[in-house]
Amino acid sequence: MDNRLSVPGTSLSAEPPPGRRRSSRWLRRVLVTALAGGVVAGAVLTLLPGERRPESGRAGALPAAGPQVRARAEARARAEALTAVTSGVPAALPQLTSLIGQQEERVRARPQDAKAWAVLGAAYVQRGSRTADAADYPRAERALRTSLQVRAERNTEALDGMAALALARRDFPAAKRYAEQALKAAPGRWSAYPPLIDAYDGLGDYEAARKNLDKLLGLRTGTAARPAVMARASAVYRDRGWREDAVAQLTDAAAAAQAPAEQAAYLAGLGRLAWERGDLDDALRHFEAALRLDRDQRAAQAGRGRTLAALGRPREAVAAYRAALAGEANPQDVLELGELYESLGQEADAEAQYEQLRTRVRRAVAGGVDEDLLIGRFEADHGDPWDAVERLQEEWRRQPGIEVADALGWALHRAGEDQEALTYATVATDKAKGGGVRSAPYTFHLGMIEGELERYGPARRHLQEALRINPHFSPLGVPEARRALAALGDVPEEPLPAEAP
Repeated sequence: MDNRLSVPGTSLSAEPPPGRRRSSRWLRRVLVTALAGGVVAGAVLTLLPGERRPESGRAGALPAAGPQVRARAEARARAEALTAVTSGVPAALPQLTSLIGQQEERVRARPQDAKAWAVLGAAYVQRGSRTADAADYPRAERALRTSLQVRAERNTEALDGMAALALARRDFPAAKRYAEQALKAAPGRWSAYPPLIDAYDGLGDYEAARKNLDKLLGLRTGTAARPAVMARASAVYRDRGWREDAVAQLTDAAAAAQAPAEQAAYLAGLGRLAWERGDLDDALRHFEAALRLDRDQRAAQAGRGRTLAALGRPREAVAAYRAALAGEANPQDVLELGELYESLGQEADAEAQYEQLRTRVRRAVAGGVDEDLLIGRFEADHGDPWDAVERLQEEWRRQPGIEVADALGWALHRAGEDQEALTYATVATDKAKGGGVRSAPYTFHLGMIEGELERYGPARRHLQEALRINPHFSPLGVPEARRALAALGDVPEEPLPAEAP
């Protein structure tokens, strides 16, 4: 029986490529040593919530920096942020804010500086993505379009920015269009490939994504770019179900990254990979290492909350989620906290989070973000399943990735249309159709749909598989999977179809 909190009428809104190199042993040793010590590659240690900093004047405390030292440090930080933004690499949030201020002054003084406008737009995109503040996206679009108006020919910086903006807004057709234009304008630029690969993923064209990754891996990239290239390879390998290869690539990326914010982003990614395979200790270790490097790494904050909840530490989990949700917040994290509250029986707190989710989604939509996938997921479980079906059917027509296939299949199941639901759930989990990722939620959804269709043998297998992949995948879904398995009992395997004479 499904016991999820449901409030009707509360809609959220009006195979590896040949020749790939294995990770080098020395890079792995660097990262293992760094994680054991709580810091990566000599980056400055930042503290987790509840930890204390050394007080001024005590042993180990650094003297206050003078104005000239601070000025040089700020200039160096802006230069690092500029390099990161123009190459699509994660930058620290304070550096981004400083860079934005500098570029705003520059475009006021030099309004015909196309590159300055492009850098400003790209910085807005990255800050908006980092803070979940979609209000930065219209600013980014104005700056990037101004750059293209000032210089339309071979303006690869602005085209890269427009592709990144489209990805931040979940507009994969636009991201593909701009990334292809950027690549055509300057063939061989490595930085044009990651957004193009992401766009193909979102459109469900996994063969094109793999081919473009092969092209990216065949380029001669500099030392600074290699971690980002490895991180992109890791994401593609993860989506194809090659877990070990994904971990190896991202481990090397984290060890080789040159800036703390970039390292933190890759460590958070390693935490996510560990979480997805149910390794809670490894996940928590990576999330906390990421936060020591970059306390503004919200994906690590939310990941830490998710992991602490699975470890049976709900108070700490809520505190970690609250840190992730400070200021603006990623709507997906808001939904997760609501479902955590619901799993704890705190329905009033859960409904308060869902109301907060409605507010966050409206803001994101106002900033041009396509939130129909998230809305569909929410409505399927907590609102109107038919609203979810209608939204997700349109999303599937526009950009048919496996995330949408899974969500649409589940929405159809919740609406009682299980035969049609099975089609989409199969797409999401069938390697031949692109669903190579080993996902406990996707496999859980498939098993529940099969159970409703009285396909008890496959249902039992898939529910067991979901719990093997990650026995902690959802505070609401895991108990539901266990109840369904208990109800199925010892179901005999269905006989194989007879061979044709």
